[in-house]
Amino acid sequence: MFVDHVTINVKAGNGGNGMVAFRREKYEPNGGPAGGDGGRGGSVVFKVNQGLRTLMDFRYNQKFKADHGQNGGIKGMTGRGAEDRVILVPQGTTIVDDESNMVIADLVEPDDQVVVANGGRGGRGNVHFATPKNPAPELAENGEPGEERRVRLELKLLADVGLIGFPSVGKSTLLAAITSAKPKIGDYHFTTLSPNLGMVRLNDGRDFAVADLPGLIEGAANGIGLGIEFLRHIERTRVLLHLIDVSGFEERDPYDDFLKINAELEKYDPDLLKRPQIIVATKMDLPDAAENLAALKAKLATDQTLATPPIVMAISSATHQGLTPLIEKTVEVLDATPAFPVKGVDDLEKMLISDETPDLTADFEINRDEDGTWVLSGAKIERLFQMTNLDHEESTLRFARQMRGMGVDEALREKGAHNGDLVQIDDFTFEFVE
Repeated sequence: MFVDHVTINVKAGNGGNGMVAFRREKYEPNGGPAGGDGGRGGSVVFKVNQGLRTLMDFRYNQKFKADHGQNGGIKGMTGRGAEDRVILVPQGTTIVDDESNMVIADLVEPDDQVVVANGGRGGRGNVHFATPKNPAPELAENGEPGEERRVRLELKLLADVGLIGFPSVGKSTLLAAITSAKPKIGDYHFTTLSPNLGMVRLNDGRDFAVADLPGLIEGAANGIGLGIEFLRHIERTRVLLHLIDVSGFEERDPYDDFLKINAELEKYDPDLLKRPQIIVATKMDLPDAAENLAALKAKLATDQTLATPPIVMAISSATHQGLTPLIEKTVEVLDATPAFPVKGVDDLEKMLISDETPDLTADFEINRDEDGTWVLSGAKIERLFQMTNLDHEESTLRFARQMRGMGVDEALREKGAHNGDLVQIDDFTFEFVE
């Protein structure tokens, strides 16, 4: 089964908790703090594997988690950091954040990889909180939570040339004739149910990849037929070979077919009409083909659909008529055509997520439930709470001071909170004290 788009959940590992511990050695009954830091949680990394061709591995496995870091130990020992969770994807995979619809990365090179969810840093042990006023603190941090994201993976074939056209115009037959690919070929519509990829090799050592894109019919951009499923694969192609049946066997107007296919391309992405397009008149071995080709050329001569005038080539895949000139012309156009950027990836460097801890400076929010409980939310305050070890009173008092410093107390008073009101953050509830 060819799978080219999936949505999955990824969760990086939490950092290990810092430890509260003290030195207890012979002749040193009053040793200082010796609680170690927690280890860093594993990150989730996507990496290209050239051996993969589809996203089938993600069809039935849609949740990926990295390991948590180990907790800190006694004698100042730092917990072991977790290994990153490496997820292998095919070359040509675009990773998109499902919530914001932002492109995270476009993995097109053989050694491309990107960190999609950062592991949390380890919490600090009590050795870090010793001061002259409090030389033996019972205070340590929990590990930072790892990032969690829902991402879409979209595979777009790395093909230089795309074959487009109505069903049964000869796309699969042409692919089989010029490459070693062996697509299914039949005398009925929608014989091809998934994209096929083949390599054309020239005598001078040059080569280029060709993709046969199935199911493109009128209304494809609106979900009719199979075309909308595979139109994304056109995005990476530099040259389009637009195959048109000029035999008249199906009693269709070749020029009308040309207009309808390009109308679907324009609906999907108007920029596709800016790409070089070679019009390939197929089935030239049939009786009425030459007459129909002459009529098609006459109409194309005044057509303004494409940004550049189309090149018209005549072939017969059955007899191999015109295949060599077609390949030569395709290579000539390819050499003069630069790669087109994939939508949403204008500057890949800006999209790559660094492995540094993000600066969470989002303001807190205060809302009130129907039962009168004040609810605190916000990235920064929730992160501080999750890193607070409530098992130790000093840690709880430290969190209270942090909230006061952020202005939470004052904001609650302005909202109308009174002494004794309940305040909730995450799953923890406490009383507001004036």
